[in-house]
Amino acid sequence: MSTTMPKAADITRKWYILDAQGKSLGRVAAQAATLLRGKHKPTFAPHADCGDCVIIINAAQAVLTGKKLEQKTYYHHSGYIGHLKEIKYGKIMKERPEFAMELAVKRMLPANTIGRNSMTRLRIYRGAEHEQTAQKPEVWAL
Repeated sequence: MSTTMPKAADITRKWYILDAQGKSLGRVAAQAATLLRGKHKPTFAPHADCGDCVIIINAAQAVLTGKKLEQKTYYHHSGYIGHLKEIKYGKIMKERPEFAMELAVKRMLPANTIGRNSMTRLRIYRGAEHEQTAQKPEVWAL
């Protein structure tokens, strides 16, 4: 029996909806990364971008367990000496919960062209409404 190698022309992409309401931010992000990468498909190959498109709704209602809202910190650097910025996740979840979800998913994908292309197929919304009704997305149960 030979191993199948998926080609770009053979890949069919589906749209899935993940509802983050009341669920842990990390669990939703891990499931989104799996779908974006295509690891749920029997035709998965690590060298090919065979993942699906993902819509995450209700990102503002995602839960951070324990004391992560007060203790977990997001760091970024401007490039200038001494310009290390830090923001607590409590402030991020209050002001930009889509960014927190995007960070979690991005860091679970590979840091190469496959991961960057996968991130273009991710849509995150703060509330329950989304704009991809024409794609007829299916609800993915976590």
